[in-house]
Amino acid sequence: MTTRKVEFGTLELNVLGDKLKIGDKAMDFNATNIDLSDYNFYKDAKFPVILSVVPSLDTSVCELQTFLLEKANKENDYKFNIITISNDLPFAQERFIKEKESKEMTFLSDYIKREFGKNYRVLMEELKLLNRAIFIIDEDKTIRYVEYLDQNTNLPDIDKAIKAAKEL
Repeated sequence: MTTRKVEFGTLELNVLGDKLKIGDKAMDFNATNIDLSDYNFYKDAKFPVILSVVPSLDTSVCELQTFLLEKANKENDYKFNIITISNDLPFAQERFIKEKESKEMTFLSDYIKREFGKNYRVLMEELKLLNRAIFIIDEDKTIRYVEYLDQNTNLPDIDKAIKAAKEL
């Protein structure tokens, strides 16, 4: 399997696999809800969905990405189904939700199985954190928008992602 390089600040890290593309089938995965229950993407998600991938909610850039998506959700007549996924422990995600009053999205943890990270080619090998990205997946479970960031301290283009979600 191929690897690609990404940056996390000044660190250069490896991610296994080629980037997924628009038109690719979104893969199923299992993750963990904040109450520690199992989550199955194909079974539990409400499509279409925006997958917001962040390395850790305990960083300012991840917090801002989450805030901007939540703000966009509050400002739109159409409520997007947004899932924020990270390798944070569910306890940390629950604390974040309470502290930031983040109620406009679902939070999932990929810390146990790392299926999402592997299937969506966002698992940074050295840190076992997820590479920042956004995926928009339609009702047919097809990727309609994707943005991987090569520098994890940068924000994705939230406006472009919301525009793509509105077009579904």
